[in-house]
Amino acid sequence: MTLARALVRRWREQAVRPLPEAVEDAARLHFLDALGVGLAACGSPAGRPYRRFACDEARGGSASIFGEAHGASAAAAAMVNGGLIHSLEYDDTHTGSIVHGSAVLAPAALAAAEVSASSGGALLGAYVRGWEALVRLGLASPGGFQSRGFQVTSVGGTLVAALIGAELFGLDEDTSVAAFGIALSQASGVFEFLSNGASVKSLNPGWAAHAGLIAAQLAEAGMTGPETAIEGRFGLFAAFAGGGAAPQRFLAELDDFGERWHLLDAAFKFHPCCHYLHPFIEAAGQLPVSWQDIERLVCRVPAGAAPIICEPWEAKQRPPTPHAARWSLPYAVAARLVEGTVDLSTFESPRSPAVHEAATRVRWEELSGANFPVRFEAELVCHTRDGGSTTVRVDDAYGNSSRPARTEEVRAKFRGNAARSLPASGVAALERAVDALPAATSLEELTGALRASAAGKEEGE
Repeated sequence: MTLARALVRRWREQAVRPLPEAVEDAARLHFLDALGVGLAACGSPAGRPYRRFACDEARGGSASIFGEAHGASAAAAAMVNGGLIHSLEYDDTHTGSIVHGSAVLAPAALAAAEVSASSGGALLGAYVRGWEALVRLGLASPGGFQSRGFQVTSVGGTLVAALIGAELFGLDEDTSVAAFGIALSQASGVFEFLSNGASVKSLNPGWAAHAGLIAAQLAEAGMTGPETAIEGRFGLFAAFAGGGAAPQRFLAELDDFGERWHLLDAAFKFHPCCHYLHPFIEAAGQLPVSWQDIERLVCRVPAGAAPIICEPWEAKQRPPTPHAARWSLPYAVAARLVEGTVDLSTFESPRSPAVHEAATRVRWEELSGANFPVRFEAELVCHTRDGGSTTVRVDDAYGNSSRPARTEEVRAKFRGNAARSLPASGVAALERAVDALPAATSLEELTGALRASAAGKEEGE
Protein backbone atom coordinates (compact mmCIF):
# COMPACT_ATOMS: atom_id res chain seq x y z
CA MET A 1 0.00 0.00 0.00
CA THR A 2 1.32 3.45 -0.86
CA LEU A 3 1.88 5.98 1.88
CA ALA A 4 -0.76 8.32 0.46
CA ARG A 5 -3.40 5.59 0.62
CA ALA A 6 -2.27 4.57 4.10
CA LEU A 7 -2.67 8.17 5.26
CA VAL A 8 -6.07 8.53 3.62
CA ARG A 9 -7.31 5.33 5.26
CA ARG A 10 -6.14 6.39 8.71
CA TRP A 11 -7.68 9.80 8.15
CA ARG A 12 -11.03 8.36 7.07
CA GLU A 13 -11.07 5.91 10.00
CA GLN A 14 -10.69 8.82 12.40
CA ALA A 15 -13.28 10.97 10.63
CA VAL A 16 -16.11 8.82 12.00
CA ARG A 17 -14.83 8.97 15.59
CA PRO A 18 -15.41 11.81 18.06
CA LEU A 19 -12.46 13.93 19.04
CA PRO A 20 -11.19 13.58 22.62
CA GLU A 21 -12.43 16.48 24.73
CA ALA A 22 -8.94 17.91 25.30
CA VAL A 23 -8.21 17.84 21.57
CA GLU A 24 -11.52 19.50 20.74
CA ASP A 25 -10.82 22.24 23.28
CA ALA A 26 -7.34 22.80 21.84
CA ALA A 27 -8.76 22.93 18.32
CA ARG A 28 -11.26 25.63 19.24
CA LEU A 29 -8.55 27.71 20.90
CA HIS A 30 -6.12 27.41 17.98
CA PHE A 31 -8.89 28.12 15.47
CA LEU A 32 -9.94 31.18 17.49
CA ASP A 33 -6.34 32.40 17.63
CA ALA A 34 -6.02 32.05 13.85
CA LEU A 35 -9.18 34.04 13.20
CA GLY A 36 -7.98 36.79 15.52
CA VAL A 37 -4.59 37.04 13.81
CA GLY A 38 -6.26 37.18 10.40
CA LEU A 39 -8.57 39.97 11.53
CA ALA A 40 -5.63 41.90 13.00
CA ALA A 41 -3.89 41.67 9.63
CA CYS A 42 -6.90 43.26 7.91
CA GLY A 43 -5.92 46.56 9.53
CA SER A 44 -2.19 46.16 8.98
CA PRO A 45 0.05 47.26 6.10
CA ALA A 46 1.12 43.63 5.73
CA GLY A 47 -2.46 42.62 4.98
CA ARG A 48 -3.21 45.39 2.51
CA PRO A 49 -2.39 43.43 -0.69
CA TYR A 50 -4.82 40.67 0.33
CA ARG A 51 -7.59 43.16 1.08
CA ARG A 52 -7.09 44.81 -2.30
CA PHE A 53 -7.12 41.45 -4.05
CA ALA A 54 -10.28 40.46 -2.20
CA CYS A 55 -12.03 43.67 -3.22
CA ASP A 56 -11.00 43.45 -6.87
CA GLU A 57 -10.86 39.74 -7.66
CA ALA A 58 -12.22 37.44 -4.95
CA ARG A 59 -15.97 37.86 -5.31
CA GLY A 60 -18.79 35.41 -5.85
CA GLY A 61 -19.24 32.41 -3.61
CA SER A 62 -20.27 31.32 -0.14
CA ALA A 63 -16.88 31.27 1.63
CA SER A 64 -16.11 34.16 3.99
CA ILE A 65 -13.13 36.49 3.68
CA PHE A 66 -11.87 38.29 6.76
CA GLY A 67 -12.96 41.90 6.81
CA GLU A 68 -15.30 41.57 3.82
CA ALA A 69 -19.09 41.33 3.69
CA HIS A 70 -19.14 39.48 0.38
CA GLY A 71 -18.37 35.81 -0.17
CA ALA A 72 -15.90 34.16 -2.51
CA SER A 73 -15.05 30.76 -3.90
CA ALA A 74 -13.55 28.32 -1.43
CA ALA A 75 -10.10 28.48 -3.00
CA ALA A 76 -10.00 32.28 -3.24
CA ALA A 77 -11.19 32.75 0.33
CA ALA A 78 -8.69 30.18 1.61
CA MET A 79 -5.84 31.97 -0.15
CA VAL A 80 -6.72 35.43 1.16
CA ASN A 81 -7.46 34.26 4.70
CA GLY A 82 -4.34 32.09 4.84
CA GLY A 83 -2.21 34.97 3.65
CA LEU A 84 -3.74 37.28 6.23
CA ILE A 85 -3.21 34.78 9.05
CA HIS A 86 0.47 34.37 8.17
CA SER A 87 1.25 37.96 7.19
CA LEU A 88 2.00 39.15 10.73
CA GLU A 89 4.13 36.15 11.80
CA TYR A 90 1.74 35.91 14.74
CA ASP A 91 0.17 32.53 13.94
CA ASP A 92 0.65 29.27 15.84
CA THR A 93 3.39 26.73 15.19
CA HIS A 94 4.42 23.21 16.05
CA THR A 95 8.07 23.61 16.88
CA GLY A 96 9.35 20.06 16.43
CA SER A 97 8.05 19.83 12.87
CA ILE A 98 8.51 23.57 12.17
CA VAL A 99 5.03 23.98 10.70
CA HIS A 100 2.65 26.94 10.91
CA GLY A 101 -0.38 24.69 11.03
CA SER A 102 -3.34 27.03 11.32
CA ALA A 103 -2.22 29.41 8.57
CA VAL A 104 -2.96 26.62 6.05
CA LEU A 105 -5.46 24.43 7.85
CA ALA A 106 -7.85 26.97 9.37
CA PRO A 107 -8.60 28.82 6.10
CA ALA A 108 -8.85 25.56 4.15
CA ALA A 109 -11.25 24.00 6.67
CA LEU A 110 -13.32 27.18 7.06
CA ALA A 111 -13.76 27.70 3.33
CA ALA A 112 -14.46 24.05 2.49
CA ALA A 113 -16.91 23.75 5.38
CA GLU A 114 -18.80 26.89 4.39
CA VAL A 115 -19.24 25.95 0.74
CA SER A 116 -20.22 22.37 1.61
CA ALA A 117 -22.65 23.45 4.36
CA SER A 118 -20.82 21.30 6.90
CA SER A 119 -21.42 21.30 10.64
CA GLY A 120 -19.15 22.96 13.17
CA GLY A 121 -18.01 19.57 14.39
CA ALA A 122 -17.06 18.52 10.86
CA LEU A 123 -15.04 21.72 10.41
CA LEU A 124 -13.12 21.15 13.66
CA GLY A 125 -12.56 17.46 12.91
CA ALA A 126 -11.04 18.13 9.49
CA TYR A 127 -8.93 20.92 10.96
CA VAL A 128 -7.54 18.60 13.67
CA ARG A 129 -6.80 15.78 11.23
CA GLY A 130 -5.01 18.30 9.04
CA TRP A 131 -2.81 19.27 11.98
CA GLU A 132 -1.98 15.63 12.71
CA ALA A 133 -1.03 14.89 9.10
CA LEU A 134 1.00 18.05 8.54
CA VAL A 135 2.99 17.70 11.76
CA ARG A 136 3.85 14.11 10.86
CA LEU A 137 5.13 15.18 7.44
CA GLY A 138 7.41 17.70 9.13
CA LEU A 139 8.60 15.25 11.77
CA ALA A 140 9.49 12.69 9.11
CA SER A 141 12.16 15.02 7.73
CA PRO A 142 13.19 17.40 10.52
CA GLY A 143 14.87 20.37 8.91
CA GLY A 144 15.01 18.59 5.54
CA PHE A 145 12.67 20.93 3.69
CA GLN A 146 14.25 24.05 5.18
CA SER A 147 17.79 22.95 4.30
CA ARG A 148 16.77 22.91 0.64
CA GLY A 149 15.07 26.31 0.82
CA PHE A 150 11.44 25.15 1.11
CA GLN A 151 8.88 25.97 3.77
CA VAL A 152 7.33 22.70 4.93
CA THR A 153 4.19 24.61 5.96
CA SER A 154 3.40 25.38 2.35
CA VAL A 155 4.88 22.35 0.60
CA GLY A 156 3.34 19.76 2.91
CA GLY A 157 0.37 21.97 3.67
CA THR A 158 -0.78 21.87 0.05
CA LEU A 159 -1.18 18.09 0.17
CA VAL A 160 -2.86 18.16 3.58
CA ALA A 161 -5.26 20.92 2.54
CA ALA A 162 -6.31 18.64 -0.31
CA LEU A 163 -7.35 16.01 2.25
CA ILE A 164 -9.29 18.60 4.25
CA GLY A 165 -11.14 19.46 1.06
CA ALA A 166 -11.61 15.79 0.22
CA GLU A 167 -13.21 15.10 3.61
CA LEU A 168 -15.52 18.12 3.66
CA PHE A 169 -16.48 17.76 -0.02
CA GLY A 170 -17.38 14.10 0.63
CA LEU A 171 -14.88 12.40 -1.68
CA ASP A 172 -14.33 8.64 -1.50
CA GLU A 173 -11.00 6.96 -0.79
CA ASP A 174 -9.74 6.70 -4.37
CA THR A 175 -10.69 10.28 -5.19
CA SER A 176 -9.07 11.52 -1.97
CA VAL A 177 -5.83 9.75 -2.90
CA ALA A 178 -6.03 11.37 -6.33
CA ALA A 179 -6.50 14.81 -4.73
CA PHE A 180 -3.41 14.25 -2.60
CA GLY A 181 -1.38 13.34 -5.67
CA ILE A 182 -2.68 16.28 -7.69
CA ALA A 183 -1.67 18.61 -4.86
CA LEU A 184 1.96 17.46 -5.14
CA SER A 185 2.19 19.16 -8.55
CA GLN A 186 0.97 22.41 -7.01
CA ALA A 187 3.20 22.40 -3.92
CA SER A 188 5.81 25.11 -3.47
CA GLY A 189 6.94 27.85 -1.12
CA VAL A 190 10.57 28.98 -0.94
CA PHE A 191 12.67 31.03 1.49
CA GLU A 192 14.23 33.40 -1.03
CA PHE A 193 12.17 36.23 0.47
CA LEU A 194 14.82 36.31 3.21
CA SER A 195 17.29 37.85 0.74
CA ASN A 196 15.51 41.20 0.79
CA GLY A 197 12.62 40.98 3.23
CA ALA A 198 9.93 40.59 0.56
CA SER A 199 6.43 40.12 1.95
CA VAL A 200 5.60 37.13 -0.27
CA LYS A 201 6.28 34.62 2.53
CA SER A 202 2.74 35.12 3.79
CA LEU A 203 1.42 33.82 0.48
CA ASN A 204 3.03 30.41 1.07
CA PRO A 205 0.35 29.00 3.41
CA GLY A 206 -2.45 30.93 1.68
CA TRP A 207 -1.51 29.46 -1.67
CA ALA A 208 -1.18 26.01 -0.09
CA ALA A 209 -4.75 26.24 1.23
CA HIS A 210 -5.92 27.47 -2.17
CA ALA A 211 -4.06 24.80 -4.14
CA GLY A 212 -5.18 22.00 -1.86
CA LEU A 213 -8.86 22.85 -2.26
CA ILE A 214 -8.41 23.17 -6.03
CA ALA A 215 -6.77 19.73 -6.06
CA ALA A 216 -9.77 18.24 -4.25
CA GLN A 217 -12.15 19.86 -6.74
CA LEU A 218 -10.11 18.64 -9.72
CA ALA A 219 -10.07 15.12 -8.30
CA GLU A 220 -13.83 15.27 -7.86
CA ALA A 221 -14.05 16.32 -11.52
CA GLY A 222 -12.09 13.23 -12.59
CA MET A 223 -8.43 14.25 -12.66
CA THR A 224 -5.93 11.73 -11.30
CA GLY A 225 -2.67 12.20 -9.44
CA PRO A 226 0.29 9.98 -8.59
CA GLU A 227 -0.49 7.63 -5.72
CA THR A 228 3.24 7.59 -4.85
CA ALA A 229 3.12 11.31 -4.00
CA ILE A 230 5.00 10.78 -0.74
CA GLU A 231 7.59 8.06 -1.37
CA GLY A 232 8.04 8.22 -5.15
CA ARG A 233 11.37 9.00 -6.81
CA PHE A 234 10.02 12.48 -7.53
CA GLY A 235 7.64 12.51 -4.59
CA LEU A 236 7.29 14.97 -1.73
CA PHE A 237 10.36 13.96 0.26
CA ALA A 238 12.64 13.25 -2.68
CA ALA A 239 11.83 16.50 -4.48
CA PHE A 240 11.60 18.90 -1.55
CA ALA A 241 13.53 17.38 1.37
CA GLY A 242 16.30 15.25 -0.07
CA GLY A 243 14.59 11.89 0.37
CA GLY A 244 16.56 9.50 2.53
CA ALA A 245 14.69 7.68 5.28
CA ALA A 246 11.85 10.23 5.46
CA PRO A 247 9.22 7.96 3.85
CA GLN A 248 9.95 5.18 6.33
CA ARG A 249 9.80 7.65 9.21
CA PHE A 250 6.47 8.95 7.96
CA LEU A 251 5.08 5.42 7.82
CA ALA A 252 6.12 4.94 11.43
CA GLU A 253 4.48 8.25 12.35
CA LEU A 254 1.18 6.95 10.97
CA ASP A 255 1.09 4.17 13.55
CA ASP A 256 -0.36 6.45 16.22
CA PHE A 257 -2.48 8.68 13.96
CA GLY A 258 -5.67 9.25 15.94
CA GLU A 259 -4.07 8.17 19.20
CA ARG A 260 -1.17 10.59 19.66
CA TRP A 261 -2.39 14.18 19.27
CA HIS A 262 0.36 16.56 18.20
CA LEU A 263 -2.04 19.50 18.18
CA LEU A 264 -1.82 19.48 21.97
CA ASP A 265 1.87 20.42 21.64
CA ALA A 266 1.36 23.26 19.15
CA ALA A 267 2.61 26.63 20.36
CA PHE A 268 0.90 30.00 20.58
CA LYS A 269 2.91 33.11 19.74
CA PHE A 270 2.79 36.31 21.77
CA HIS A 271 5.05 38.46 19.59
CA PRO A 272 4.26 39.10 15.88
CA CYS A 273 7.61 38.01 14.50
CA CYS A 274 9.63 34.92 13.68
CA HIS A 275 9.20 32.39 16.46
CA TYR A 276 12.96 31.88 16.71
CA LEU A 277 13.22 35.46 18.03
CA HIS A 278 10.84 34.97 20.94
CA PRO A 279 13.24 33.56 23.55
CA PHE A 280 15.72 36.35 22.75
CA ILE A 281 13.04 38.99 23.24
CA GLU A 282 12.17 37.41 26.57
CA ALA A 283 15.82 37.22 27.62
CA ALA A 284 16.37 40.87 26.69
CA GLY A 285 13.51 41.80 28.99
CA GLN A 286 15.29 40.08 31.87
CA LEU A 287 18.50 42.09 31.60
CA PRO A 288 18.97 44.23 34.72
CA VAL A 289 20.54 47.16 32.84
CA SER A 290 19.43 50.05 30.65
CA TRP A 291 20.20 49.78 26.97
CA GLN A 292 22.31 52.96 27.18
CA ASP A 293 24.67 51.14 29.56
CA ILE A 294 25.26 48.19 27.18
CA GLU A 295 28.54 48.16 25.31
CA ARG A 296 28.06 44.82 23.57
CA LEU A 297 25.30 42.20 23.63
CA VAL A 298 26.18 38.71 22.40
CA CYS A 299 23.28 36.48 21.38
CA ARG A 300 24.01 32.77 21.37
CA VAL A 301 21.82 31.25 18.66
CA PRO A 302 20.96 27.62 17.78
CA ALA A 303 22.60 26.72 14.47
CA GLY A 304 19.26 25.81 12.90
CA ALA A 305 17.79 29.23 13.62
CA ALA A 306 20.77 31.34 12.56
CA PRO A 307 20.17 31.31 8.76
CA ILE A 308 16.72 32.81 9.30
CA ILE A 309 17.33 35.45 11.99
CA CYS A 310 21.08 36.20 11.69
CA GLU A 311 22.14 35.99 8.05
CA PRO A 312 23.29 38.16 6.41
CA TRP A 313 24.10 40.04 9.61
CA GLU A 314 24.61 43.47 8.05
CA ALA A 315 21.13 43.37 6.55
CA LYS A 316 19.64 42.11 9.80
CA GLN A 317 21.06 45.08 11.69
CA ARG A 318 19.28 47.50 9.36
CA PRO A 319 16.25 45.75 7.84
CA PRO A 320 15.05 47.40 4.61
CA THR A 321 11.43 47.61 5.84
CA PRO A 322 9.62 47.33 9.18
CA HIS A 323 8.06 44.09 7.93
CA ALA A 324 11.49 42.61 7.13
CA ALA A 325 12.45 43.25 10.75
CA ARG A 326 10.17 40.39 11.77
CA TRP A 327 13.13 38.10 11.00
CA SER A 328 15.88 40.31 12.47
CA LEU A 329 17.53 39.26 15.72
CA PRO A 330 19.34 42.55 16.43
CA TYR A 331 16.28 44.62 15.58
CA ALA A 332 13.87 42.63 17.75
CA VAL A 333 16.25 42.57 20.72
CA ALA A 334 16.95 46.29 20.34
CA ALA A 335 13.24 47.11 20.18
CA ARG A 336 12.64 45.21 23.42
CA LEU A 337 15.54 46.96 25.14
CA VAL A 338 14.66 50.48 23.99
CA GLU A 339 10.86 50.44 23.84
CA GLY A 340 10.06 47.82 26.45
CA THR A 341 7.84 45.73 24.20
CA VAL A 342 7.66 43.95 20.85
CA ASP A 343 4.12 44.09 19.48
CA LEU A 344 2.23 44.79 16.27
CA SER A 345 3.32 48.41 16.15
CA THR A 346 6.99 47.36 16.27
CA PHE A 347 6.79 46.12 12.68
CA GLU A 348 4.32 48.57 11.17
CA SER A 349 6.34 51.78 11.17
CA PRO A 350 10.01 52.74 11.08
CA ARG A 351 11.74 52.49 14.43
CA SER A 352 13.48 55.28 16.25
CA PRO A 353 17.18 56.08 15.83
CA ALA A 354 17.65 54.67 19.34
CA VAL A 355 16.51 51.22 18.23
CA HIS A 356 18.87 51.28 15.28
CA GLU A 357 21.69 52.44 17.55
CA ALA A 358 21.01 49.64 20.03
CA ALA A 359 20.95 47.10 17.19
CA THR A 360 24.53 47.98 16.24
CA ARG A 361 25.66 46.78 19.68
CA VAL A 362 24.28 43.28 19.14
CA ARG A 363 26.47 40.37 18.01
CA TRP A 364 25.79 36.66 17.61
CA GLU A 365 27.57 33.35 17.93
CA GLU A 366 26.44 29.74 17.79
CA LEU A 367 24.85 28.20 20.87
CA SER A 368 26.50 24.85 21.41
CA GLY A 369 24.41 21.84 22.42
CA ALA A 370 21.11 23.44 21.46
CA ASN A 371 18.05 21.20 21.30
CA PHE A 372 16.56 23.03 18.32
CA PRO A 373 13.87 22.71 16.98
CA VAL A 374 12.36 20.73 19.85
CA ARG A 375 13.00 23.78 22.02
CA PHE A 376 13.68 27.38 21.10
CA GLU A 377 16.60 28.31 23.37
CA ALA A 378 18.43 31.59 23.78
CA GLU A 379 21.41 32.94 25.68
CA LEU A 380 22.38 36.59 26.00
CA VAL A 381 25.74 37.75 27.33
CA CYS A 382 25.55 41.44 28.15
CA HIS A 383 28.78 43.44 28.50
CA THR A 384 28.26 46.85 30.10
CA ARG A 385 30.28 50.02 29.75
CA ASP A 386 31.55 49.72 33.32
CA GLY A 387 33.21 46.39 32.55
CA GLY A 388 30.54 44.14 34.05
CA SER A 389 28.79 41.24 32.35
CA THR A 390 25.50 39.39 32.80
CA THR A 391 24.29 36.16 31.19
CA VAL A 392 20.60 35.40 30.74
CA ARG A 393 19.31 32.06 29.41
CA VAL A 394 15.83 31.07 28.26
CA ASP A 395 15.35 27.32 27.81
CA ASP A 396 12.28 27.59 25.55
CA ALA A 397 9.98 30.24 24.19
CA TYR A 398 6.89 30.96 26.27
CA GLY A 399 3.80 29.42 24.69
CA ASN A 400 5.63 26.30 23.52
CA SER A 401 4.64 22.90 24.87
CA SER A 402 7.27 22.96 27.62
CA ARG A 403 5.91 26.33 28.80
CA PRO A 404 2.26 26.27 27.74
CA ALA A 405 0.22 29.45 27.57
CA ARG A 406 -2.83 29.92 29.73
CA THR A 407 -6.16 29.75 27.93
CA GLU A 408 -7.17 33.22 29.08
CA GLU A 409 -3.96 34.70 27.65
CA VAL A 410 -4.78 33.22 24.23
CA ARG A 411 -8.32 34.56 24.43
CA ALA A 412 -7.04 38.00 25.43
CA LYS A 413 -4.73 37.91 22.40
CA PHE A 414 -7.69 37.02 20.18
CA ARG A 415 -9.81 39.87 21.56
CA GLY A 416 -7.06 42.42 21.07
CA ASN A 417 -6.36 41.24 17.53
CA ALA A 418 -10.00 40.94 16.45
CA ALA A 419 -10.73 44.42 17.84
CA ARG A 420 -8.62 45.83 15.01
CA SER A 421 -11.41 44.88 12.60
CA LEU A 422 -14.52 44.26 14.71
CA PRO A 423 -16.44 46.27 17.31
CA ALA A 424 -16.57 44.84 20.83
CA SER A 425 -19.94 43.22 20.15
CA GLY A 426 -18.56 41.59 17.00
CA VAL A 427 -15.53 40.25 18.84
CA ALA A 428 -17.78 38.70 21.49
CA ALA A 429 -20.11 37.23 18.85
CA LEU A 430 -17.23 35.60 16.98
CA GLU A 431 -15.79 34.16 20.18
CA ARG A 432 -19.18 32.68 21.07
CA ALA A 433 -19.56 31.21 17.59
CA VAL A 434 -16.19 29.44 17.78
CA ASP A 435 -16.93 28.13 21.26
CA ALA A 436 -20.23 26.72 19.97
CA LEU A 437 -18.71 24.92 16.96
CA PRO A 438 -18.69 21.36 18.37
CA ALA A 439 -22.48 21.32 18.71
CA ALA A 440 -23.29 23.62 15.78
CA THR A 441 -25.33 21.90 13.06
CA SER A 442 -24.50 24.72 10.65
CA LEU A 443 -21.96 27.50 10.32
CA GLU A 444 -24.52 30.30 10.14
CA GLU A 445 -23.49 31.84 13.46
CA LEU A 446 -19.79 31.74 12.56
CA THR A 447 -20.31 33.12 9.07
CA GLY A 448 -22.63 35.82 10.39
CA ALA A 449 -20.10 36.91 13.01
CA LEU A 450 -17.30 37.08 10.44
CA ARG A 451 -19.32 39.23 8.04
CA ALA A 452 -21.64 41.34 10.23
CA SER A 453 -19.39 44.31 10.95
CA ALA A 454 -17.99 44.34 7.42
CA ALA A 455 -21.54 44.50 6.05
CA GLY A 456 -22.29 47.46 8.30
CA LYS A 457 -19.15 49.21 7.10
CA GLU A 458 -20.03 48.72 3.45
CA GLU A 459 -23.54 50.06 4.04
CA GLY A 460 -22.06 53.10 5.75
CA GLU A 461 -19.85 53.75 2.75
